[in-house]
Amino acid sequence: MSNSLLVEQCRAQNPRAQTALYTQYCDGMFVVASRYLKDTAEAEDAMQVAFIKAFKKIDQFKGDVSFGAWLKRIVINTCLDALKKKKIYFEEINEQTLSVEQQEDESWSVDNHITKQLIDQAIAKLSPNYKSVVQLFLLEGYDHQEIAEVLDITQSASRTKLHRGKIQLQQHLKQLHYGTGY
Repeated sequence: MSNSLLVEQCRAQNPRAQTALYTQYCDGMFVVASRYLKDTAEAEDAMQVAFIKAFKKIDQFKGDVSFGAWLKRIVINTCLDALKKKKIYFEEINEQTLSVEQQEDESWSVDNHITKQLIDQAIAKLSPNYKSVVQLFLLEGYDHQEIAEVLDITQSASRTKLHRGKIQLQQHLKQLHYGTGY
């Protein structure tokens, strides 16, 4: 059964369609939640809350993006809300104080011998202020406009946090004695 048909059936409150969508997306959404909430139980809770929100607000799904992308945004926002409740706040940056070199992406590279697991470990060590932006950009593939919308910051703040986060990430990787090129 296609996703569009399942979504239509979910709009009609069909529990089998909800179960089918849940089964299709639960593993992937758990991985997303786990990137933000390191505690497995918290990640599971956030994922469950996100699915409940999605099914309650299924009428707001317009179909301009895939259902998975729409759900992923709900999962990320739910995780960010959970972090805020735990009093992990993201620092506000004044746009006038920001200056980022435009070559940020061109000048940063990582040695080919570094595994995703090592990068994940280094990302886990990032300050919370930069971690979300780095995760959204590098792991989730969001652009600065999408990051700005999700985190309710400016695109300029997103670029700055990414730049500073990459510097921290590079430092963590160097501390582990794994090479990075700058």
